[in-house]
Amino acid sequence: MNKIFTSSEYRYENKFYIDSLSKLEVNTIVKLHPSIFKEIFSKRFVNNIYYDSHTLENYRNNIEGQTNRLKVRIRWYGNLFGNIKNPTLEIKIKKGVLGKKVSIDLPNFFLDKKTDLLDLIHSNIKLFKSELVDFKSLYPVLLNQYSRQYFISSDKNFRITIDNKLLFINIFEHKNSFKKSFQISDSIILELKYNPDYQTQANNIVQSFPFRISKSSKYVTGIEKTFQSILY
Repeated sequence: MNKIFTSSEYRYENKFYIDSLSKLEVNTIVKLHPSIFKEIFSKRFVNNIYYDSHTLENYRNNIEGQTNRLKVRIRWYGNLFGNIKNPTLEIKIKKGVLGKKVSIDLPNFFLDKKTDLLDLIHSNIKLFKSELVDFKSLYPVLLNQYSRQYFISSDKNFRITIDNKLLFINIFEHKNSFKKSFQISDSIILELKYNPDYQTQANNIVQSFPFRISKSSKYVTGIEKTFQSILY
């Protein structure tokens, strides 16, 4: 079966970290917004295995505010463990405040404590040739899951995702005990995503929210919560 590369266009991704409102309250605010956001798709669990260098270069570039930075992950939907269907290997590219991702379909696999997560990416390097990433220098460092809802504005120009029930599990490249985990059950991450052409409209949308844009990276949060002993 031929593998198909997909590449999104650069877009803004405004993030809002919300810990003072309930999920129901946030949903109500979105649905009552003047831009008339309607829920699309079905709510589902999003799962990721993040890869980084031994020195956590991608993590450090993020917290240091590097303008150009990357994240590499394997993503799938549904159950966290067991038979994983339709996974994709993704490079998330950030240039300043703009971001996009490049992805390719991967073969299905089975995820448990015995799964060789290092081989999972190295065995598929030949499918994903990129000058952006030295895949041979990458190692699995974090497994995470969250519940996601999807919304779109009436003019189809703006999308919103709402994430909660965040779970982070650290990974050691040769021993996947999946025992050291951290869960955030009382916080919500809302993202507003749109093409740069709609920046003026986006400002109006943001002003109608009772919360403000904040820097929030699930990858950074997961690393800091599950790898405290090696970071500080």
